[in-house]
Amino acid sequence: MSTTPEYRPLGQTEMRITPIAMGCWPITGITSIDVNETDSLATLTAAFESGINFFDTAFCYGYDGESERMIARALGSHRDQIVIATKGGIHWEQGRQMRDGRPDTLRSQCEESLRRLQTDRIDLLYLHAPDPQVPITESAAALRDLLTAGKARAIGLSNATPQQLQEFAEVCPLAAYQPHYNMLQREIETSHLPWCRERNISVIVYWPLMKGLLAGHLPRNHEFAERDGRRKYPMFRGEEWHKNQDFLEQLRPIAANAGKSVAELVLNWTIHQPGITSALCGAKRPDQIRDNAGGMGWTMTPEQVSRIEQALLARGPAVSRGAV
Repeated sequence: MSTTPEYRPLGQTEMRITPIAMGCWPITGITSIDVNETDSLATLTAAFESGINFFDTAFCYGYDGESERMIARALGSHRDQIVIATKGGIHWEQGRQMRDGRPDTLRSQCEESLRRLQTDRIDLLYLHAPDPQVPITESAAALRDLLTAGKARAIGLSNATPQQLQEFAEVCPLAAYQPHYNMLQREIETSHLPWCRERNISVIVYWPLMKGLLAGHLPRNHEFAERDGRRKYPMFRGEEWHKNQDFLEQLRPIAANAGKSVAELVLNWTIHQPGITSALCGAKRPDQIRDNAGGMGWTMTPEQVSRIEQALLARGPAVSRGAV
């Protein structure tokens, strides 16, 4: 097995990113329990020390930009060694997330993100989600202007339809697309991935461990706390929950055979799917991100890949609809 660190091109830019990235939503504690600032800062540091150079945040990660501010505090001294992605177009109002893709809003949020991150450029700036009240071409034009001005080095789009991707790319150069994707949610393989691969657009996926489910640490009899946001998802309830636990039982001996944890196995499978550039791993404690980082730098044997595919066939289609 190879253990050489791997860096992959970000779209058609000169930037290179690790195939495992840190998703910086959980460190804010908005939908995750048992989160504190000390652990969050330590987790960012542990990610960097584990070889991760790609950090993904957003204007709305935290009610007052806590995620972006913590990245500046923990990693500011390593600014030139890391790639920072953030997103605009969603903000908080009275505890609710609101979409706003108007050009003025995207420009002002970009300036605020730059201040919070204490940097002079955002490496990858996404439109977090299309605003149904604003033509996506107008949002794309605003981000193109920020690219031209040097405020952003590359532009991305998240949570969009194939048609929206096309319309956006006709106005603004697109380096990356960010959807959810994991072993149990593979819809983009036939919808978005082919389009992105044809155009050399990086696909940066979130939920590769499906909010911790595919890390294999949650026992079958686990009871989710009232504040735990995972209670909303079919994956974590009823028959689907038990099917997923059965699936994890199939993965455990494959992971053991590879000398890896279940999370490392799942992430390695994910980042080696055709067209996947990097997988965003949310974490709120150093041990979690260290385990996630172990998903890169090695390659499964053909036999291990085959056993995983057999387990996926046995699992069958997952009911994955729910809150996003």
